[in-house]
Amino acid sequence: MKVTHLQTYIVQPERAKTVLFVKVTTDAGIHGWGEVYTVTGRERALECLTLDLGEYLIGRDPLQIKHFTRALYRDVSIKRGSMDFYCVVSGLEIALWDIVGKHFNTPVYNLLGGPCRGSFRVYGQPTGEDRDTANDPQAWGRRAKNTIDRGYSAIKFDPFPGPWQPHIDRAAEDLAVQRVAAIREAVGPKVDILIEVHRRLAPANAIRVAQQIERYQPFWYEEPTPAENLDATVDVRRKINIPVVVGEALYTKFEFREAFEKQAADIINPDVCNVGGILELKEIAAMAEPYSVAVAPHGNNSTTIGLAASFQVGACIPNFLIMEYPVSWEPVANEIAKNPFKVENGQVSLPTSPGIGIELDEEALAKYPYRGPRNRTLRNVEDESP
Repeated sequence: MKVTHLQTYIVQPERAKTVLFVKVTTDAGIHGWGEVYTVTGRERALECLTLDLGEYLIGRDPLQIKHFTRALYRDVSIKRGSMDFYCVVSGLEIALWDIVGKHFNTPVYNLLGGPCRGSFRVYGQPTGEDRDTANDPQAWGRRAKNTIDRGYSAIKFDPFPGPWQPHIDRAAEDLAVQRVAAIREAVGPKVDILIEVHRRLAPANAIRVAQQIERYQPFWYEEPTPAENLDATVDVRRKINIPVVVGEALYTKFEFREAFEKQAADIINPDVCNVGGILELKEIAAMAEPYSVAVAPHGNNSTTIGLAASFQVGACIPNFLIMEYPVSWEPVANEIAKNPFKVENGQVSLPTSPGIGIELDEEALAKYPYRGPRNRTLRNVEDESP
């Protein structure tokens, strides 16, 4: 069996993120689907890089996955080591695993050691039209309740107002705390609330806010400080009583090694669509296990295929905790996937189809053509002042 062809699809729904899917076809009539983590404004560049690196696959045996990724790391990454590179490697690697699973007529997790669980707990994000236009924390509570009413038992949100700065004033801190309080009140004591910080705060601010919201019993505190300064994250973790998450912006096992050695995290959230793919995610999870670090795969910036790939890894790792489910993408997923996932009582059942467990409808993909980068509003200079 040899790879014969690659096809890319940039899918751009009106009110959901833009996604880059890649289809890898073989001379055996088997194809595999991958997803490349996309960045606003760089979709075409990522597509070109996907087709460029995909040329390495033409004429090669798709079962030789590790050989392919190592060849790229050795021959290409020294010249193109970047987020784009790791995103593309991830997408191609996922497609190869999909082919391999279909070739052996079994889910990928059976080729990685077999399942440890029959379902996955997932969390969502606040949904609905009730925007916080008037700085009304209660609006946040209503949107959170919308998601919980859809069957989720856990919800993640970023309570911090913009503009994003490492040092925020007391008013911004107080508003963040009020939003957390409003969501806790709206969803009740049994729902887990997950706090996202997006790697933006200085340790002093991150610590002060965390200590104020501890009484609302957050499930975790995600990436409170910049990913490039894990020492700052270590400082935060030592001074608060909320589990700390890192990993969304780390690539490959080599970057995660430092997080484990420094004891910067209670939980990691690697994304299968940018960390290096399925096997790399499993190896990172194996590294985390002896450090008693749980794994909660990131998923809001990956979608249908990324979710499926994450479930394949989550099935076979003992330290899986919870998985992010892209709520806003769900209506599109239900249309473009022939066998979409379903959330029931906050859980998604273990997929049983061969490969990564999901198949895309190419005619449905064509309904959402790429129209170009979405508009971004540049902040005023005065908005950036302390």
